[in-house]
Amino acid sequence: MSQDFGHEAPRAHNHAPLRKPARYLVMIDSGGVGSALLFLDTRVLVADFDAGTEEAAQMTFGLVPSKSAAGPEWDHALDGHSAAERSAADVYTFDV
Repeated sequence: MSQDFGHEAPRAHNHAPLRKPARYLVMIDSGGVGSALLFLDTRVLVADFDAGTEEAAQMTFGLVPSKSAAGPEWDHALDGHSAAERSAADVYTFDV
């Protein structure tokens, strides 16, 4: 008879703090390719993906973007993008 019959016992609950939720979604065009960048409230990048995905459309549904990616608060976060790309970018702010 096999020694691994049955279900695995549940693991202990992890009491570590949860990750902070993303606060900003920046939709930016870089060299003809649209990117969606997720940032924390400290403007630390936590994820980037194709701006043409269904998830990006779902995240922005009902939100009004601002054209505020050219401000000084975004200098470090978007330092790899040109001034023209940053000024054309849409910034969505999530209510978290």
